Amino acid sequence: MKIQDVIFTAIDFESAGTAKGRTDAPVQLGLASWSQQADFHEPYVSFLHCEQEITWSARKVHGITTTDLQHAPSLLSLWPILKQRLGSGPIVAHGHGTEKRFLRTFPGHSFGPWIDTLQLARAAWPELPSHQLGDLCRSLALSEFATQAPERTWHDALYDALASLAILKHLVHEFALTENSLDLLLKPDTSTWHRLRHS
Repeated sequence: MKIQDVIFTAIDFESAGTAKGRTDAPVQLGLASWSQQADFHEPYVSFLHCEQEITWSARKVHGITTTDLQHAPSLLSLWPILKQRLGSGPIVAHGHGTEKRFLRTFPGHSFGPWIDTLQLARAAWPELPSHQLGDLCRSLALSEFATQAPERTWHDALYDALASLAILKHLVHEFALTENSLDLLLKPDTSTWHRLRHS
């Protein structure tokens, strides 16, 4: 399948933070889609019910409090939304380890394939001093995505999901990849990106 024919859906989680003797848990979910035809579309964000306290360090990063979660749905209850949004195409995330881990809540799901914009950015722009999400968007002067998430900012799950799509969009356009196979994004090869950049 060609990149120009694909709908890409990004996912991002914010978490309660890790503490001694317990595993991490999601407290916010963000979803957004991008395609060559429709640009950014279908933004979705929700706080998530969480049984554990949000750590001070996590709260300092994303600003989410226990009060925000009082009437939030559980991640399990959002299965119909996740199945509909993630079940029919590639999933985008910036450093997808956290997202994959939290989606294990749904054993046996068939979500994927995954596109990691962190891996893509390292392959495409190895000279940049930082490949963290916010640093990348600043280095590449990407800001148009923010209009899809008014009054939100970094470390908000929707804002970060949109930012990862903005990086993907920029990469597809800069390297003129629309006519290429989706496989080029699934397995980024540094040598391939360098050849494309200098062709």
